[in-house]
Amino acid sequence: MTAKGTRHLTDAFCRKTARPGRYTDGRGNLVFVVSPTGAKRWLFRYQRNGLRREVGLGPYPVVTLAEARDLALEMRRALQRGDDPKSVLRKAPCGPTFREAAEAFIEAKKAEWRNAKHRQQWRNTLASYAFPHIGDVPVAAVTVDHVLAVLKPIWTSKPETAVRLRGRIEQVLAFAQTKGWRCGDNPARWRGHLDHLLPRPSKLKRKRHHPSLPWRDAPAFLAELRDMPGLAARALELLILTAARSGEVRGARWEEFDLDEGTWTIPAHRTKSGREHRVPLGPRAFELVLALPRMAGSDLLFPGHKGQMSDMTLATVIRRMNARRTKDGRAPWTDEKGHPVTVHGFRATFRTWVHQRTDFGRELAEEALGHKIVSAVEEAYVRGDALERRRQLMVVWERYLDGHPCPSRLASDRAEQLPEVVSADGSADPTAYRLREAGAPAKRDAGSGDAMQLHVQADGRLVPSAG
Repeated sequence: MTAKGTRHLTDAFCRKTARPGRYTDGRGNLVFVVSPTGAKRWLFRYQRNGLRREVGLGPYPVVTLAEARDLALEMRRALQRGDDPKSVLRKAPCGPTFREAAEAFIEAKKAEWRNAKHRQQWRNTLASYAFPHIGDVPVAAVTVDHVLAVLKPIWTSKPETAVRLRGRIEQVLAFAQTKGWRCGDNPARWRGHLDHLLPRPSKLKRKRHHPSLPWRDAPAFLAELRDMPGLAARALELLILTAARSGEVRGARWEEFDLDEGTWTIPAHRTKSGREHRVPLGPRAFELVLALPRMAGSDLLFPGHKGQMSDMTLATVIRRMNARRTKDGRAPWTDEKGHPVTVHGFRATFRTWVHQRTDFGRELAEEALGHKIVSAVEEAYVRGDALERRRQLMVVWERYLDGHPCPSRLASDRAEQLPEVVSADGSADPTAYRLREAGAPAKRDAGSGDAMQLHVQADGRLVPSAG
């Protein structure tokens, strides 16, 4: 039976047939489509303003033969009245709309996502780009044409956003299919589907990384930063010393710092990786934390006017430092291409310095950045986080930032270049040097008003003096 056939369709035929083709229901406008993959759907075919058009009514059997006939009848009546037949679909109870399916998906997955910000990003992306096109379309009726109508306007101009958006639409439609709200192929699938219709994202525009300060300029930058007053400048300094993320520093709470151990433990819900991250504090970072005042009514190290300090506040510090100009009229703190450096770019500065100027391993550097570097299988066996080895790395980083001469490359026998400290058992402990020079200066305990002397314990930990 072809589109030219005149026989009325039956439930048995719709259920059993697997032969690809287009089958009309008598001489009406209703068409039953069977794809080569076996997916089945309904179309309403009509002519308006001299143009032939087709509109999807949904997949079979989500939309039954009887329901499809009722829809087709109402759409023919709309045509006779001079109305757009698509208006019937907006009123018809054809299951949830794409918007409703998306909200249901977000609700179902919210416990899996790390924070409210991620959920909001999902909603914002769909609300900005997808809902205006397909928000009110029954999720059962979303086709590849709908998906392309959403993606094409931003595919080349905003490739990163478009790629994320496509993936989110695909997940919503897969969720809807699992719920029984639609059937057939997923029109937002990339591999073997949309990759034939859209340019590959990798061929469009190269991703621009956050402009980062060349590692050679880091000591001079930090020296100038330390002359700047204010909490925002101290927050940026701690970010550089610890190679932490902006949100981790801005959201840091006093309870996360263990002064006895000299560590800052960032809880899992505040990390990008979704796992707890212990940050070893070198002498400079330790002293900075001790010198910070406690703000009344806030548990944050760096409170803002409304909650935690904003990311823009840190960016403003760099902007002020770049307000002056060099002799040739350029901003002083830029990447190698002349772009003003960014807050997040300092993580790249640290990582590049580790790679180019030290022999510390890649895994140690990635662990210092809080990156997940092992597979699920490896993670079952590799339980530690190399805290003390990372402490050595962070102290070498601090010494470099303080302007200590740095050889062309720290050799593997670093113990000869670092001050040696004898540990409690009498053996040389090259990592304990990290605290050797920190015993002299007196610092204020945060909020206590008491002068605090730092000293080195036998096991090499930097702690405040008891008296």
